[in-house]
Amino acid sequence: MGSTPQLLTIPSLEAEPGLVHGFSTMSLGSMGLTHAPDPEAVMASRRQFARALGIDAEPLTVAGAVHGNEVARVDEHLDVVRGVDALVTDRRGVALFATFADCYPIVLWDPEHRCAALAHAGWRGTVARVGPAALAKLRDEYGTDPAHVRAGIGPGICGRCYEVGEEVASQFDSQFVRRGAGDRFLLDLAAANRAQLEAEGVTEVDVIGLCTKETDYLPSHRRSADGTRFGGIVALR
Repeated sequence: MGSTPQLLTIPSLEAEPGLVHGFSTMSLGSMGLTHAPDPEAVMASRRQFARALGIDAEPLTVAGAVHGNEVARVDEHLDVVRGVDALVTDRRGVALFATFADCYPIVLWDPEHRCAALAHAGWRGTVARVGPAALAKLRDEYGTDPAHVRAGIGPGICGRCYEVGEEVASQFDSQFVRRGAGDRFLLDLAAANRAQLEAEGVTEVDVIGLCTKETDYLPSHRRSADGTRFGGIVALR
């Protein structure tokens, strides 16, 4: 394997004029503040991540994820928006930010109305349909037509690695669940989120297909529950 990349992007969204997005890797350090032994190091990592994406001076507006489906519109920089798992904006100078360890980042971009969303989807958020909720917020706030949205799903724990019990598996359509070892089930969250967006009329959903548990340069709560996180940024140029 070559050197670890600092940033990952959704291939089909890379060349979109007006959109800035990316996901950090461990070469930039942990982006998670909640359990950080050294919060200042985390803040420095976050600033370095923003600089690597070319949004140097802009502070980050953080989604204080709670594994739900609440979505907030952001018109100016806020340090943190508590109690939400998705943020939307149509403003340049606002950088949307969230942290992840096995949950999935979802990026929504509407080139017609020049607005974007960043959502945080673990199993609870997926059951709560956080992706469609972010899409609905784009429609309600900016007039977005789902048929014109380009969506990307970033790294997360894959359907081979994500073991859950029946109490979780039973909340998903059987097409996203396989039998695992013993009484365990394997859940494909990326496919579930993709299907939800497609059912709402989004035709372009690009799944990056990198598993956090299988990728040593991405943090995984299942592999190591040490509070390390990668970050996702969405901003407009």
